[in-house]
Amino acid sequence: MATHTVPVGEELRTLLDRAKTSVARITTPKGDMVFSFYSEDAPQHSAAFIKLADAGFYDGLAFHRVEPGFVIQGGDPKGDGTGGPGYNLKAEFNERPHVRGTVAMARASSPDSAGSQFYICLDDARFLDKQYTVFGQLTDGFETLEAIRRGDKMTKVVIEARA
Repeated sequence: MATHTVPVGEELRTLLDRAKTSVARITTPKGDMVFSFYSEDAPQHSAAFIKLADAGFYDGLAFHRVEPGFVIQGGDPKGDGTGGPGYNLKAEFNERPHVRGTVAMARASSPDSAGSQFYICLDDARFLDKQYTVFGQLTDGFETLEAIRRGDKMTKVVIEARA
């Protein structure tokens, strides 16, 4: 499997410019979910997500973790919670709260261990605040969010201009 690289320099700046005017659309057999980016609060995480989406990294991956009333989690190419893109991101903890629809990067015990796995909150989870990097907020597709079950796949993840 190809190893991906963290966006830096001009590539990082270009991706951050896109994040300011774009949304991510996660297409699943159960419908679409759309989220906007918090690129000012989590620039590296926003840019890395866009880069991976552009590369087709997320296409076909499953939501390997679904905790009712808590989160859905996906973005692991191994499908078991141990995989990633081949790099780790430095934590960008911020003031954004974990509320219903929050999009944040999952990580291992080290704060600087996030990569490609992300979660979306099914309900408020304020006990996670300032411990995980929040990089987006669901703006559409809450009914899809509620319908996702373990093993459901992301058919396609695309970055598109904000409407």
